[in-house]
Amino acid sequence: MPDTINQRLDAIRQTMSQQNLDAFIIPRADEYLGEYVPERNERLHWATGFTGSAGMAIILKDTAAIFVDGRYTVQVALQVDAQLFSYESLTDTPQIQWLIDHLTQGKRVGIDSRLHTLAWYQQAQLQLTKADISLVSVAENPIDIHWQQRPMLPTEPITLFSHEGAGRNSLDKRQQIGDIVAKQGADMALIAALDSFCWLLNIRGNDVPRLPVTLGCALLSANGDMTLFADSNKLPQGFAEHVGAGVEFKDESLLAEALEQLNGVKLLADPNTTNAWTQLTAKQAGAILVAGSDPVALPKAQKNAAELSGMRTCHIRDGAAVSRFLTWLDMEVAANRLYDEAQLADKLESFRLTDPLYREPSFDTISATGANAAMCHYNHNDATPSQMTINSIYLVDSGAQYLDGTTDVTRTIAIGDVTAEQQKMVTLVLKGHIALDQAKFPKGTSGQQLDGFARQYLWQHGFDYDHGTGHGVGHFLSVHEGPQRIGKNVNGVPLLPGMVLSNEPGYYRANEFGIRIENLVAVIPSPSLVNAEREMLEFDALTLIPIDKRLIDKSLLTQAEIDWLNRYHQKVFATLSTMLTGDDLAWLTKVTTEL
Repeated sequence: MPDTINQRLDAIRQTMSQQNLDAFIIPRADEYLGEYVPERNERLHWATGFTGSAGMAIILKDTAAIFVDGRYTVQVALQVDAQLFSYESLTDTPQIQWLIDHLTQGKRVGIDSRLHTLAWYQQAQLQLTKADISLVSVAENPIDIHWQQRPMLPTEPITLFSHEGAGRNSLDKRQQIGDIVAKQGADMALIAALDSFCWLLNIRGNDVPRLPVTLGCALLSANGDMTLFADSNKLPQGFAEHVGAGVEFKDESLLAEALEQLNGVKLLADPNTTNAWTQLTAKQAGAILVAGSDPVALPKAQKNAAELSGMRTCHIRDGAAVSRFLTWLDMEVAANRLYDEAQLADKLESFRLTDPLYREPSFDTISATGANAAMCHYNHNDATPSQMTINSIYLVDSGAQYLDGTTDVTRTIAIGDVTAEQQKMVTLVLKGHIALDQAKFPKGTSGQQLDGFARQYLWQHGFDYDHGTGHGVGHFLSVHEGPQRIGKNVNGVPLLPGMVLSNEPGYYRANEFGIRIENLVAVIPSPSLVNAEREMLEFDALTLIPIDKRLIDKSLLTQAEIDWLNRYHQKVFATLSTMLTGDDLAWLTKVTTEL
């Protein structure tokens, strides 16, 4: 039984030899192509030892390479044996070109087509064919053959999500999306995104860490009828009554059979997000593929009144929980009791755990002290957690999955004394946060057009940050929801009423400190503009948690910006003060006084 990485590589190569392959590609993704991967599907980790959230390995007959991005250059060296793998850049070294450089004509590259998008598959095939190299989709993944003690998938049943909480029933949603499918010239859509079919059916699950969904795939007809393919052991009582007429439930093992019966059917699927295997199987059976975006994504992103109400309510409770944590933190620092990053993350969650509607974190908490905060996607679980030191900055980016909504907030906290330079940089970030929060924009404006609002003050001083300014957030679903985004080079999807996004500019100085200030905001019609000639929109902050005034250089703020901060803190105090007592209320009173 292969239990060292070396033995695992030997086993993979034996199967490659039997399959007549000269190379095999192992992506981080699983067949559902989501951000989070169940433990059972962590194939890249099994084959390499690497635990990062993005990467790819390529196994050749005698050598191997692992490709990671800039976040993981330190981590990959700690986790992956340099004698077995060369370290390559995921962003700077195109993997297919690397293969072409390392293989000769006539060679065969194996993939599991369930683990790649159709768009990636088509591009890879095009490049390899030009180099006279074959791309071969294997029937059985070599890793799945040899992974002996592979973890089981969670066995908890699908949960029925209340129509009241969702604001609409499933039949209503399915008919709306069916109309969209018909308008795109298709008979049927492949609904592969886990959060999309869960939203459509008003169901949730516990199959994926940080994301309350069940694993599966669905086919939705233009008339609103739908077949869900998932683990039949997870079917809960009352499912048929809950989802309403026109829904059939089949075991996921029957998906291939269903795809093979689509001869002549015009099948809408997103080649950029849906795995190649499903679309290729349907196409080989005679289906006509209609390339288009996930028809659920945009309607799901526009929260209705019930969903927004849940989001607002959970953010108030979350604000109280995080404020209790920040009270505790300030008191511990004052008593000179300092903790490591893991202890701090666990302590923060302990305050959320008291909420009966809390389910789990909405992502792995980024608990980063000092220089670690300069890595914007730092995860203390990937190495030994660092100890907090006095006279430093602590960055904590965390979120929660509640039954009534999803939260995501970042606060940057002074631990003891901070420098004037640190205050300057925090203030420039805050000015950008305020500018974006206060933006008013005509309907049709995209997040790309608004991104500069958040960066302008950093730019004036020659600074910037290398991540997006905002991502969409789901309703008790994915904390990273599309298609809405705010960033330099993101899609042109207009921001629409009901969308929820993050507002999170930051600044990171390598080996020194990191800063981010993040609130979630809802897009709403602009109520304050009288006689506007266009339909105007603006943001309404959902997150209600104090911003650390000890890190602010007041001299760099305009009076309007000072007024914004004071109004925000007045609202935070008015909303949270009824939920806090004792030391927590005393802390809240102190930190929300006027600047």
